[in-house]
Amino acid sequence: MRSIAEPAAVYTLEMPLLTPLRFSWRRLPAAGVPVKNLGLRTVASGASSPSGASPKAFNIFDRDLKRKQKNWAARQPEPMKFDYLKEEVGSRIADRVYDIARDFRLALDVGCGRGYVAEHLNKETVGKFFQTDIAENALKNALETEIPTVSVLADEEFLPFRENTFDLVVSSLSLHWVNDLPRALEQDTDEIQVNYPGMFELMEDLQGMGESNCAWNRKALLHRDTMLAAAAVYQEMYRNEDGSVPATYQIYYMIGWKYHDSQARPAERGSATVSFGELGKINDLMSQGKKSQ
Repeated sequence: MRSIAEPAAVYTLEMPLLTPLRFSWRRLPAAGVPVKNLGLRTVASGASSPSGASPKAFNIFDRDLKRKQKNWAARQPEPMKFDYLKEEVGSRIADRVYDIARDFRLALDVGCGRGYVAEHLNKETVGKFFQTDIAENALKNALETEIPTVSVLADEEFLPFRENTFDLVVSSLSLHWVNDLPRALEQDTDEIQVNYPGMFELMEDLQGMGESNCAWNRKALLHRDTMLAAAAVYQEMYRNEDGSVPATYQIYYMIGWKYHDSQARPAERGSATVSFGELGKINDLMSQGKKSQ
């Protein structure tokens, strides 16, 4: 039985990145809350070639292989069976968009998959949504949304849009497979723990999500004995009380949007009437004011 554990804290830091091959294995509470469309899992709170990357960019991932993996996953008869994590993160991104006190005429979802963000937003918040993905089958099998959408087949590394086109840009669980990604993305991290019956169920789900390894230096084949031994070690060292094995997905969030006239601008430098040094005296000033009344 799979289960997802809610992180202990809420992070305020829209572009989450999933690190599915780097697990933070540790014991966490086994309690879980069922989530819609999760099945046996439960939740607790045009491809580029290697020569196409910029000369200074790292070339770690086989983008053509990633396109094939995502297309394969989207062609499966029950792709929703593996959508539980992407559904969960998509809803969290939507919540962060709703926290912004404005609407967005034109928005872009980079690496949209089957549209896990758009399904959680409404047309009052986003006027029109461009959804781009490297996998054509994902775009063809997009989830329903009330927002008018435009599907664009494009690689996240080579987007066909002019600058200053969109009012909002989001990306959900896609940029972790991009080669040319600034190291500045190392921000405060959100974690979602999923409890699996064993290591093989975890690997099955990663494949079903289209999240199998596509690094150029990946091993083409792991022997059966090696896999069985690894599964036994994980089960012995990290199993929960119910016998399941925890895997922690690290999610990185960023959020940014274009300025709008309806939003307040920051005050001009030097216009403050109170210095930071006086803030420590605010309690005394308030007390004096109450006494004078």
